[in-house]
Amino acid sequence: MSSPVPAVGRIVHYVSYGTPGGEYTSQCRAAIVAGVPDGAPPVITPEGTAAQLDLAVLNPTGMFFNRCHQDEVSKQGGSWHWPERV
Repeated sequence: MSSPVPAVGRIVHYVSYGTPGGEYTSQCRAAIVAGVPDGAPPVITPEGTAAQLDLAVLNPTGMFFNRCHQDEVSKQGGSWHWPERV
């Protein structure tokens, strides 16, 4: 199966950072792709090249907007990944 293609309106998972003191842990949040930046340089990660997307992130307490890079392996805070298939 081929990899999905990022496009405006697709649903992805955004990984929150959590708090430094550990009061809140890093969590997956639903996000909608709001933009696929033209000319945005890809981010080079240990896993390879990662796409950057503009996201509208849905949190239980509100929304925020962020440009993030893809991280399908370690899923670190501040990154996005495709939802796991269940």
